[in-house]
Amino acid sequence: MGFSKEEISRSRRFWSSLWRGVKTVFVLFTMFLSFLLVSAPIFLAVADALLPSALLHRLSSPSNLSSHLTNYDFRHSLIDIPLISIVRSAVILCVYGLCDGPKLSRGPYLTITMICSVSSLIYVSLKAAFVFGEPASGDGGGNYFRAAEVALFLCSSVLAIGHIVVAYRTSCKERRKLLVFKIDIEAVSACKNVYPRYQKILQQERLK
Repeated sequence: MGFSKEEISRSRRFWSSLWRGVKTVFVLFTMFLSFLLVSAPIFLAVADALLPSALLHRLSSPSNLSSHLTNYDFRHSLIDIPLISIVRSAVILCVYGLCDGPKLSRGPYLTITMICSVSSLIYVSLKAAFVFGEPASGDGGGNYFRAAEVALFLCSSVLAIGHIVVAYRTSCKERRKLLVFKIDIEAVSACKNVYPRYQKILQQERLK
């Protein structure tokens, strides 16, 4: 028994609507990923400030956190790990906000990010050698507390490496933009309302 023309038309409309819906979802997903990539330094800095603090909060009660501050010991206290992450993310985020295109491509942003991340990695590694060189202790006790400590150190280290990777990718992206705009410097003049931060390049090229 064959299908009627009405059923065939209805089926075609259904599959056409479904295909348009899939394409719409794909476009929205692609735009969302593009937004995440463009805003990666900001999102990573926010995550760096929040995640280690949240892990430390799971390890200790608020009263213990205050006691860690008053009775700080490099070999036992963990309060400095989230503090380092907060300071690191704040410095990197401030530098990122103050830099324009040329400075993001080859200037202080990548350099300061490397310095902050590498120095914090060295500090965390030295501290881990002292902390994990002693038997596990703490409110949770046993394997859970030790696993939470490992997660805290790994989180801080991974986020530090993430800052370096994101800064390098951002630097490469800005360097490609500068190369494109140097090929046809007059295109920057025509699009100066769209790309205001590249007006400096136009002025420098005209002075040469």
